Amino acid sequence: MMATKKDTFPVLHMSCASCALNVERTLKAKEGVKFAVVNFASGKVSIEYNPEVVRADDFKAAVQAAGYDLLLDDGPDGSEKLEEINKDAFKKLKRKAILAVTFSVPVVFTGMLIMGSPGLTYGNVLMWALSTPVLFLFGRNFYVNAWRQAKQGSANMDTLVALSTGVAYLFSVFNILFAGFWTEKGMEAHVYFEAAAVIVAFILVGKTLEEKAKGNTSSAIKKLMGLRPKTVTIVHGAHQMETAIEKVRRDDVILVKPGEKVAVDGTVTGGSSYVDESMLTGEPVPVLKKAGDKVFAGTINQKGSFQFRAEKVGSETMLAQIVRMVQDAQGSKAPVQRLVDKVAGIFVPVVIIIAFITFMAWNLFGGANGFTQGLLAMVTVLVIACPCAMGLATPTAIMVGIGKGAEQGILIRDAESLELSRKINAVVLDKTGTVTEGKPVLTDLSWFNGDDSKKEILIALESQSEHPLAGAVVSYFTGTDPKTVTGFESITGKGIKAVAGNTVYYAGNRSLLTENKVRMDAQLVMRAEEWEMQAKTVIWFGDQEQLLAVMAIADRIKSTPAEAVQMLQRMGIEVYMLTGDQEVTARTVAGAAGIRHYQAGLLPDQKADFIKKLQSEGKTVAMAGDGINDSAALAQADVSIAMGKGSEIAMDASKMTITSSDLNKIPMAIQLSRQTVTAIRQNLFWAFIYNIIGIPIAAGALYPVSGFMLNPMLAGAAMALSSVSVVTNSLLLKWKK
Repeated sequence: MMATKKDTFPVLHMSCASCALNVERTLKAKEGVKFAVVNFASGKVSIEYNPEVVRADDFKAAVQAAGYDLLLDDGPDGSEKLEEINKDAFKKLKRKAILAVTFSVPVVFTGMLIMGSPGLTYGNVLMWALSTPVLFLFGRNFYVNAWRQAKQGSANMDTLVALSTGVAYLFSVFNILFAGFWTEKGMEAHVYFEAAAVIVAFILVGKTLEEKAKGNTSSAIKKLMGLRPKTVTIVHGAHQMETAIEKVRRDDVILVKPGEKVAVDGTVTGGSSYVDESMLTGEPVPVLKKAGDKVFAGTINQKGSFQFRAEKVGSETMLAQIVRMVQDAQGSKAPVQRLVDKVAGIFVPVVIIIAFITFMAWNLFGGANGFTQGLLAMVTVLVIACPCAMGLATPTAIMVGIGKGAEQGILIRDAESLELSRKINAVVLDKTGTVTEGKPVLTDLSWFNGDDSKKEILIALESQSEHPLAGAVVSYFTGTDPKTVTGFESITGKGIKAVAGNTVYYAGNRSLLTENKVRMDAQLVMRAEEWEMQAKTVIWFGDQEQLLAVMAIADRIKSTPAEAVQMLQRMGIEVYMLTGDQEVTARTVAGAAGIRHYQAGLLPDQKADFIKKLQSEGKTVAMAGDGINDSAALAQADVSIAMGKGSEIAMDASKMTITSSDLNKIPMAIQLSRQTVTAIRQNLFWAFIYNIIGIPIAAGALYPVSGFMLNPMLAGAAMALSSVSVVTNSLLLKWKK
């Protein structure tokens, strides 16, 4: 059986949360579809399906039958065609809004000021003439979409708008053509063209503002996509050729000039320069790149120039993977959204029922003006009760929160992880590669009497050694050429020896030198013992007679753990460190980082058991690690965090990835989660309160007490502003620290 496939497609022509649910239901009903999730704010659907049973073309046909559309082929980088469609749609929407307002203003003035003036008998006809294009030309989509929904047996925001404005318009036309029907009963034949026209105008203006604001919520994706250059310079021997980025292939040698962006992932083959990687890692300081170093698509070259060999192109690059991860995360649903979806799914039919009950109640109990008052109240209920604000409340905040995280080098896998992160009250850190650098470096060196004349011999010994710590010594003396030695010999468990001139030299542990009766210097021995107390590995170097030097090698603690631990503790979060290393090393590292709780000598499964123990105590646990041995613990944690320079297995097992090695990003991610969830709650509160208060007022609940009836035009304005306010509140996340 073929594995399922997961794709994301833009959905066109959605106007509210009910539309998103209609598309979702339509796709879920297709045979072979495992799940489908529509994000109204991003306008995209994520589908997991069996490609042997159903194809993308089948999705498009089903969605089109439901009155919407899918964009299956949206350009070489997954954005150009959609961007073009969105820009064109926004321009048309903006033009319609401007024209609707232009035509509606004289309708309002005619209704308010002119109708009472003598000699202006044709005022009603003038309003009829001006309001007709507003409804059926500029607002045409409301009626077309409502009809499509009706044919499918469903309803959405367009249904409410079409019903409310259509009823007001048809009632007004009836009153112009058959005014005698009312005058014979001693009543006036009122028209409500201004209400119908202004409602459409307000909603078009509101949707224009909403679309503009929604566009801003995806600015992180646009920034990331904008990091990729359009063209590159490929080097063929002595010749250079500029070509489109789509034509770059693996093993092509690419020249990057000062100020240019790196096009794809690869390894530097010649030249050197400092490269700004801040948009991928969040680190502000440019990184020196020389032969053998990795470079990544989207990073920006500074002053120098270099050549590199392409290794990952197109969708394989780190930038493409980050964009895909952010897009998937922004399109995912937070758990709180499930309740909103249930409400939105029944909202429109319930509103239509409430509007009908309102109309009947006014007819029964409204007295002489019951019919017209009931008609107006019904129109007002239909207009004010829009599910847009509810549909936008959660996804807009999620999009902004995940996008802001991506800009800071914090990649969040899905909305559920973002929402859950606010509950974290225990953070578990792996030592190697997370708290420490993850690679040994020479931290201390002391020569006998300060004489380093034998350093070329030391380098010669270490450069031939197979011991994993030898590289730290060689790296320390980069730029110094080794001396020629002979008779090299590796002594298992102790060290190495070789001959230079007529003298034998040793490098290794203390016992190697003592066994060969090398004379020790008391001062050097004392320093070596101090370093050993600090959990550092000491290398002893001497000739056949005298100890020449001692040096300490350690896995250096990163610059950020102590600060990050303090921030987490101030947030009320307990920090733990786990390691397979020995007790003395764990104690030293934990003390330097300010970590109060640590466990040493743990195997991978024991790390996972430790997290289970914390969870059994009621804690919500985040685990940060970077190695293959951390994958079990990462999978067990409530929120797993992979450090970006670690293994791909650790990243695959994680719900969050820090693209740099900066531990300060962990408290930042938790704070971002708390801010995002707060914004979601605020959005949902105001969206629900708006409808809970607005619908009864629109129905006339205040009329028996104060004689107040809400004008349908004001209801249209309130509906439009509710959606805009929700999106604006989400956008405020961008400027919070």
